[in-house]
Amino acid sequence: MRQIIQQDDLAFLLEDHQPPCLSLYQPTHRRRPENLQDPIRFRNLLKTMEESLLRQCSTEETAALLDPFRALAGNTDFWNHTWDGLAVLGAPGVFRVFRLQRPVAEFAAVANRFHITALLRILQSADRYQILCLNRREIQLFEGNRDSLDEIELAPGVAHTITEALGAELTPPHQTVASYGGVSLGSNMRHGHGSKKDELDIDEDRFFRAIDRAITEHHSRPSGLPLILAALAQYHTSFRKISHNPFLMHNGIQVDPTSLAIDQLRQRAWEVQEPEFRSRLSKLTLAFEEAKAKGLGADDVAAVAKAAAESRVASLLVEADRQIQGHLDQTSGGVTFSDLGGPQYDDLLDNLAELVLKKGGEVVVVPAADMPATTGVAATFRF
Repeated sequence: MRQIIQQDDLAFLLEDHQPPCLSLYQPTHRRRPENLQDPIRFRNLLKTMEESLLRQCSTEETAALLDPFRALAGNTDFWNHTWDGLAVLGAPGVFRVFRLQRPVAEFAAVANRFHITALLRILQSADRYQILCLNRREIQLFEGNRDSLDEIELAPGVAHTITEALGAELTPPHQTVASYGGVSLGSNMRHGHGSKKDELDIDEDRFFRAIDRAITEHHSRPSGLPLILAALAQYHTSFRKISHNPFLMHNGIQVDPTSLAIDQLRQRAWEVQEPEFRSRLSKLTLAFEEAKAKGLGADDVAAVAKAAAESRVASLLVEADRQIQGHLDQTSGGVTFSDLGGPQYDDLLDNLAELVLKKGGEVVVVPAADMPATTGVAATFRF
């Protein structure tokens, strides 16, 4: 039920789900006593959604939609293992829960679509990353951003230790004949017994290859996140030599990761990631400013919405934690601004981001301090 949001969740978020669509966001806490208030706040948000649902659905329909939310509210184990934020999405036949590594504004809404801007921000790879902590015997995998870092559970099929990875093919301490794929090379060795160092080097190489394949397939590709290697310098050399992971960053952390506290590891990782983050924002801002000067960009919500409906938006910057209530016609791009609640009105910025993504454009949710416009949007057009 609980999961970290990954890049391959984007397709789910953009699907047309049967309304009503329930979106609940709230900040949560990792430790007592602060986290004792989290389930209480969750139940209060449920009451808000229930009141909205009862204005458009029967009592029975409302109960069916809220049942999984209520079950979550009563799950003590869940509330004892929260992170910094929570997103829960529900619709007929749909219920998804995401633990988040950054706080989100408290929000509960019933609409025709899910509210997804907060999740889009988290899905950005600009400030998120994974860390592979590695030595010749075992690995750990972490995921984080500039503020938080957590160890994540390895996917099924990803070995934690060299013993798990190589199994019967692991060279025992007394054995001097290595094997690849279960085929003994003993009969082909010209010099009889190999040295202990040769055996360790062979096993290390095979272990690193197995880890590289598994992490790429089960973690890097699904998440779409850059991968930072944390290991002693000699392991950087040997692992990078065999790695085919396109997400592996050129720079890494050249230290034994077990010597670092988790916050020190986060700080070292952000030193690697921050230049990439700043570079990306700078390029997007410059591209928007140049496009706007040529008439190929806009920061007016109505103009951007019309361009989005016509598939003309190449990239869209959206201001984080900002909402503009109204209705967006997904076909014409027409907008109606309103401060009224109800399923016909939603967050225009959220709907606009969804429309741009569906039309093949790029969306980046940007902190207010880094936005090149004051309207909440900044779009670069294809034509």
